[in-house]
Amino acid sequence: MSDLQKKNAGEAAAQYVEAGMVVGLGTGSTAAWFVKALAARNLPDLRCVPTSERTADLARELGLTLSTLEDTPKIDLTVDGADEIGPGLALIKGGGAALLREKLVWEASARCICIADAAKVVPALGTFPLPIEVVAFGHKTTANRIADVLSDHDIASPARVREAERGLIRTDGGNLIYDAACKLIADPARLAADLKSLTGVVEHGLFLDLTDLAVIGTDDGFDTINP
Repeated sequence: MSDLQKKNAGEAAAQYVEAGMVVGLGTGSTAAWFVKALAARNLPDLRCVPTSERTADLARELGLTLSTLEDTPKIDLTVDGADEIGPGLALIKGGGAALLREKLVWEASARCICIADAAKVVPALGTFPLPIEVVAFGHKTTANRIADVLSDHDIASPARVREAERGLIRTDGGNLIYDAACKLIADPARLAADLKSLTGVVEHGLFLDLTDLAVIGTDDGFDTINP
Protein backbone atom coordinates (compact mmCIF):
# COMPACT_ATOMS: atom_id res chain seq x y z
CA MET A 1 0.00 0.00 0.00
CA SER A 2 3.02 2.31 -0.21
CA ASP A 3 1.72 4.01 -3.37
CA LEU A 4 -1.49 4.96 -1.55
CA GLN A 5 0.55 6.20 1.42
CA LYS A 6 2.79 8.26 -0.86
CA LYS A 7 -0.28 9.74 -2.56
CA ASN A 8 -1.86 10.61 0.79
CA ALA A 9 1.35 12.27 2.00
CA GLY A 10 1.75 14.30 -1.18
CA GLU A 11 -1.84 15.48 -1.19
CA ALA A 12 -1.69 16.42 2.50
CA ALA A 13 1.50 18.43 2.02
CA ALA A 14 -0.03 20.36 -0.88
CA GLN A 15 -2.45 21.90 1.61
CA TYR A 16 0.45 23.75 3.27
CA VAL A 17 1.05 25.79 0.11
CA GLU A 18 -0.55 29.23 -0.16
CA ALA A 19 -1.13 31.48 -3.16
CA GLY A 20 1.84 33.61 -4.15
CA MET A 21 4.46 31.31 -2.62
CA VAL A 22 7.78 30.27 -4.10
CA VAL A 23 7.77 26.49 -3.71
CA GLY A 24 10.63 24.02 -3.98
CA LEU A 25 9.61 20.84 -5.76
CA GLY A 26 11.34 17.65 -4.67
CA THR A 27 12.35 14.64 -6.74
CA GLY A 28 11.13 11.06 -6.53
CA SER A 29 7.94 9.03 -6.52
CA THR A 30 6.45 10.64 -3.41
CA ALA A 31 7.39 14.15 -4.49
CA ALA A 32 5.66 13.51 -7.82
CA TRP A 33 2.38 12.99 -5.96
CA PHE A 34 2.89 16.35 -4.27
CA VAL A 35 3.55 18.08 -7.61
CA LYS A 36 0.36 16.60 -9.04
CA ALA A 37 -1.68 17.63 -6.00
CA LEU A 38 -0.19 21.13 -6.05
CA ALA A 39 -1.07 21.61 -9.71
CA ALA A 40 -4.62 20.42 -9.04
CA ARG A 41 -5.10 23.18 -6.44
CA ASN A 42 -4.58 25.80 -9.17
CA LEU A 43 -3.30 28.44 -6.74
CA PRO A 44 -2.55 31.85 -8.26
CA ASP A 45 0.93 33.40 -8.53
CA LEU A 46 2.91 30.31 -7.60
CA ARG A 47 6.52 30.02 -8.69
CA CYS A 48 8.14 26.62 -8.42
CA VAL A 49 11.82 25.70 -8.22
CA PRO A 50 12.36 22.07 -9.28
CA THR A 51 15.21 20.00 -7.87
CA SER A 52 15.74 17.93 -11.02
CA GLU A 53 15.07 17.94 -14.74
CA ARG A 54 12.64 15.05 -14.18
CA THR A 55 10.58 17.11 -11.75
CA ALA A 56 10.78 20.15 -14.02
CA ASP A 57 9.33 18.13 -16.91
CA LEU A 58 6.42 16.93 -14.76
CA ALA A 59 5.69 20.40 -13.36
CA ARG A 60 5.82 21.97 -16.81
CA GLU A 61 3.47 19.32 -18.18
CA LEU A 62 0.99 20.09 -15.38
CA GLY A 63 1.08 23.83 -16.06
CA LEU A 64 3.05 25.02 -13.03
CA THR A 65 5.18 28.14 -13.43
CA LEU A 66 8.86 27.31 -13.03
CA SER A 67 11.68 29.44 -11.69
CA THR A 68 15.32 28.94 -10.70
CA LEU A 69 17.44 29.60 -7.64
CA GLU A 70 19.11 32.41 -9.56
CA ASP A 71 15.80 34.19 -10.16
CA THR A 72 14.16 33.26 -6.82
CA PRO A 73 16.94 32.72 -4.29
CA LYS A 74 14.52 32.78 -1.35
CA ILE A 75 12.04 29.91 -1.26
CA ASP A 76 9.02 29.94 1.05
CA LEU A 77 8.45 26.19 1.28
CA THR A 78 10.06 23.06 -0.11
CA VAL A 79 8.30 19.70 -0.10
CA ASP A 80 10.37 16.62 -0.87
CA GLY A 81 10.59 12.93 -0.11
CA ALA A 82 13.20 10.90 1.75
CA ASP A 83 14.69 7.44 1.64
CA GLU A 84 14.91 7.25 5.44
CA ILE A 85 13.59 9.41 8.26
CA GLY A 86 15.47 8.94 11.53
CA PRO A 87 15.34 10.47 15.01
CA GLY A 88 15.05 14.25 15.07
CA LEU A 89 13.91 14.16 11.44
CA ALA A 90 17.44 13.43 10.25
CA LEU A 91 17.15 12.15 6.69
CA ILE A 92 18.90 10.07 4.08
CA LYS A 93 18.08 11.35 0.60
CA GLY A 94 19.50 10.85 -2.86
CA GLY A 95 17.97 7.62 -4.10
CA GLY A 96 16.81 9.59 -7.13
CA ALA A 97 20.32 10.95 -7.79
CA ALA A 98 19.23 14.57 -7.24
CA LEU A 99 20.70 15.15 -3.79
CA LEU A 100 22.93 18.14 -4.65
CA ARG A 101 20.15 20.18 -6.24
CA GLU A 102 17.77 19.04 -3.52
CA LYS A 103 20.08 20.25 -0.77
CA LEU A 104 20.68 23.58 -2.52
CA VAL A 105 16.93 24.15 -2.67
CA TRP A 106 16.35 22.93 0.89
CA GLU A 107 18.98 25.26 2.30
CA ALA A 108 17.44 28.21 0.44
CA SER A 109 14.01 27.50 1.95
CA ALA A 110 12.35 29.16 4.91
CA ARG A 111 10.53 25.90 5.66
CA CYS A 112 10.98 22.28 4.52
CA ILE A 113 8.42 19.49 4.72
CA CYS A 114 9.47 15.89 4.21
CA ILE A 115 6.84 13.52 2.81
CA ALA A 116 7.05 9.73 2.86
CA ASP A 117 5.26 6.45 3.31
CA ALA A 118 5.30 4.86 6.75
CA ALA A 119 8.10 2.39 5.95
CA LYS A 120 10.59 5.25 5.59
CA VAL A 121 10.49 6.05 9.32
CA VAL A 122 13.34 4.16 11.02
CA PRO A 123 14.84 4.04 14.54
CA ALA A 124 18.33 4.83 13.20
CA LEU A 125 19.74 5.88 9.83
CA GLY A 126 21.82 3.57 7.70
CA THR A 127 19.80 0.66 6.35
CA PHE A 128 19.23 2.55 3.08
CA PRO A 129 22.61 2.99 1.33
CA LEU A 130 23.93 6.53 1.79
CA PRO A 131 24.32 8.32 -1.57
CA ILE A 132 27.50 10.36 -2.02
CA GLU A 133 27.83 12.61 -5.08
CA VAL A 134 31.37 12.91 -6.47
CA VAL A 135 33.00 14.59 -9.45
CA ALA A 136 33.68 12.16 -12.27
CA PHE A 137 37.35 13.11 -12.64
CA GLY A 138 39.45 10.81 -10.48
CA HIS A 139 36.36 9.29 -8.90
CA LYS A 140 38.08 6.01 -8.02
CA THR A 141 40.66 7.95 -6.00
CA THR A 142 37.82 9.79 -4.29
CA ALA A 143 36.20 6.43 -3.55
CA ASN A 144 39.36 5.37 -1.71
CA ARG A 145 39.14 8.51 0.44
CA ILE A 146 35.48 7.75 1.14
CA ALA A 147 36.39 4.20 2.18
CA ASP A 148 38.89 5.55 4.70
CA VAL A 149 36.26 7.82 6.24
CA LEU A 150 33.71 5.01 6.37
CA SER A 151 36.27 2.79 8.08
CA ASP A 152 36.84 5.48 10.70
CA HIS A 153 33.11 5.25 11.40
CA ASP A 154 33.22 1.45 11.73
CA ILE A 155 31.52 0.99 8.36
CA ALA A 156 33.26 -1.91 6.70
CA SER A 157 31.67 -1.99 3.24
CA PRO A 158 33.22 0.34 0.65
CA ALA A 159 30.94 2.66 -1.28
CA ARG A 160 30.01 1.40 -4.76
CA VAL A 161 29.47 3.54 -7.82
CA ARG A 162 25.86 3.54 -9.01
CA GLU A 163 25.33 1.94 -12.39
CA ALA A 164 22.53 1.08 -14.78
CA GLU A 165 22.41 -0.98 -17.96
CA ARG A 166 23.54 2.05 -19.96
CA GLY A 167 26.57 2.61 -17.74
CA LEU A 168 27.42 4.85 -14.79
CA ILE A 169 24.55 6.96 -13.47
CA ARG A 170 25.13 10.69 -14.04
CA THR A 171 23.39 13.40 -12.06
CA ASP A 172 21.87 16.46 -13.73
CA GLY A 173 25.17 18.19 -12.91
CA GLY A 174 27.22 15.48 -14.61
CA ASN A 175 28.55 13.97 -11.38
CA LEU A 176 28.59 10.34 -10.24
CA ILE A 177 26.87 8.72 -7.26
CA TYR A 178 28.53 6.30 -4.86
CA ASP A 179 26.29 4.37 -2.46
CA ALA A 180 27.62 3.40 0.98
CA ALA A 181 25.96 0.43 2.68
CA CYS A 182 26.40 1.78 6.19
CA LYS A 183 23.86 -0.49 7.96
CA LEU A 184 24.05 1.81 10.99
CA ILE A 185 25.19 5.43 11.15
CA ALA A 186 26.06 5.97 14.80
CA ASP A 187 26.97 9.65 14.48
CA PRO A 188 25.31 11.21 11.39
CA ALA A 189 26.63 14.72 12.08
CA ARG A 190 30.25 13.59 12.32
CA LEU A 191 29.97 11.40 9.23
CA ALA A 192 28.38 14.27 7.31
CA ALA A 193 31.23 16.61 8.22
CA ASP A 194 33.92 14.04 7.43
CA LEU A 195 32.49 13.22 4.01
CA LYS A 196 32.00 16.87 3.08
CA SER A 197 35.66 17.59 3.88
CA LEU A 198 36.91 15.19 1.19
CA THR A 199 38.29 16.56 -2.06
CA GLY A 200 36.16 15.17 -4.88
CA VAL A 201 32.99 14.80 -2.80
CA VAL A 202 30.40 17.30 -3.98
CA GLU A 203 27.64 16.44 -1.51
CA HIS A 204 26.19 13.59 0.54
CA GLY A 205 22.67 12.42 1.25
CA LEU A 206 22.57 13.21 4.97
CA PHE A 207 20.02 16.00 5.45
CA LEU A 208 20.41 17.09 9.06
CA ASP A 209 18.61 19.90 10.90
CA LEU A 210 16.79 20.92 7.73
CA THR A 211 13.33 19.37 8.16
CA ASP A 212 10.61 21.40 9.87
CA LEU A 213 7.86 18.81 9.57
CA ALA A 214 7.37 15.27 8.26
CA VAL A 215 4.06 14.25 6.72
CA ILE A 216 3.80 10.47 6.75
CA GLY A 217 1.18 8.86 4.57
CA THR A 218 -0.96 6.07 5.99
CA ASP A 219 -3.54 3.83 4.35
CA ASP A 220 -6.29 6.02 5.82
CA GLY A 221 -4.68 9.47 5.56
CA PHE A 222 -1.56 10.88 7.13
CA ASP A 223 0.31 11.56 10.36
CA THR A 224 2.76 14.36 11.15
CA ILE A 225 6.08 14.30 13.00
CA ASN A 226 7.82 17.36 14.42
CA PRO A 227 11.59 17.52 14.95
